[in-house]
Amino acid sequence: MADMNPPVENSLENAAPNPVDISVDIAGLMAEIEALAGISEAEPPVVTRVVFGEADLRARAYVKALSREAGLSIREDSIGNTFMRWNGLDPHLSAVATGSHIDAIPNAGAYDGVVGVLGGLEAIRTLQRAGFQPRRSIELVLFTSEEPTRFGIGCLGSRMMAGALSPGEAQNLQDKAGRGLEDLRRVAGFTGDLASVQLDAGHFNSFVELHIEQGPLLEREGLQLGIVTHIAAPASLRILIEGEGGHAGAMLMTDRHDALAAAAEVILALEAAAKSTGEIDTVGTVGVCEVFPGAVNSVPSRVRLETDVRDTDGARRDGVLAALKSSAAEVAARRGVRISFETVNSDPPATCDGAVLAALEASIADSGHSARRMVSRAYHDSLFMARLAPVAMLFTPCRGGVSHRPDEYASPEWIAAGVEVLARTLAQLSSQSFT
Repeated sequence: MADMNPPVENSLENAAPNPVDISVDIAGLMAEIEALAGISEAEPPVVTRVVFGEADLRARAYVKALSREAGLSIREDSIGNTFMRWNGLDPHLSAVATGSHIDAIPNAGAYDGVVGVLGGLEAIRTLQRAGFQPRRSIELVLFTSEEPTRFGIGCLGSRMMAGALSPGEAQNLQDKAGRGLEDLRRVAGFTGDLASVQLDAGHFNSFVELHIEQGPLLEREGLQLGIVTHIAAPASLRILIEGEGGHAGAMLMTDRHDALAAAAEVILALEAAAKSTGEIDTVGTVGVCEVFPGAVNSVPSRVRLETDVRDTDGARRDGVLAALKSSAAEVAARRGVRISFETVNSDPPATCDGAVLAALEASIADSGHSARRMVSRAYHDSLFMARLAPVAMLFTPCRGGVSHRPDEYASPEWIAAGVEVLARTLAQLSSQSFT
């Protein structure tokens, strides 16, 4: 973490008390999760909410209405990041924040991101019902476009908030239909200077994100919660492979420069490079393969691949990318094709803050829930919030580790445990009086 971010202490003189008797309204929360899942571009149980689409805007309105009912003040920035604040006793102190996203990729489920938003709201309401009064304000953040569905880049809102994506770069973003970010955000009602989205380091005192694990470890080990210590560093590449097309019957095998055959070798080279590290935290995926002209009787002349490489160690991940490019150069020379690379994003990993982790662990001890420390191999808005404030993440299990599918599921018991611990942690962090 940056040196300018002060450590979060677990107790200070005159700190507000940490509530003991708190009760999560899990039935009400599950009803809200179900209602939000019904706001979708697809028929239930499928959830699809693409940023700035009609369903996304209705879902935002639903969350804001619930926040107003809880007495929270609401502010939106020019990209659509939404800040819902419970005012603390001292308005001069920086706020403690929590939150996540509600946009959903096509054919997704009801819990990804949503547990962190609606669960974060319920954590605030839980503290309100307990009669707790924060010294610091507590802010619930709904981030714009954590998913890369529309613009091909994830964590758009938090990237811009952290200054990791400039206003000029953002203005050049377009969706697959050629519609630009500028027009889409203005039609959605978000106007103003994009430069105003960026926040200063230290704007928040701390940030804690509640999220489903999106993996099988917690359920497999019979644990209720996961304490995230590191968030993997993602890198995405677009790879263009250009060969020579021709008639599938007339072009002899000895004369071919088949772009798809070359692409197959590149895909396997990525798999080999990722496995070669011998580390479980290194993963590499080719998720897009577009073939031109795409006819069964035509030798492919052009292929576009999109790759995703992640690791909790940035240098190790970059080593995989270097090995991939070296292998691709050999394939290009041997097969007589041209291979070029475009970097979409290459982000550093995040290490969660020790004092915020300690607050989470103390809250877990108070609640009596079972937990383990772990890493997040998926990346989240917390990856970019770590540039602004001390962060940590709290995972709840999800059934079978399934996510980004309609059968994604987290039980009421799991979610209730996460919300209770989040509430206790927010109470600890918001009780502190240093600036």
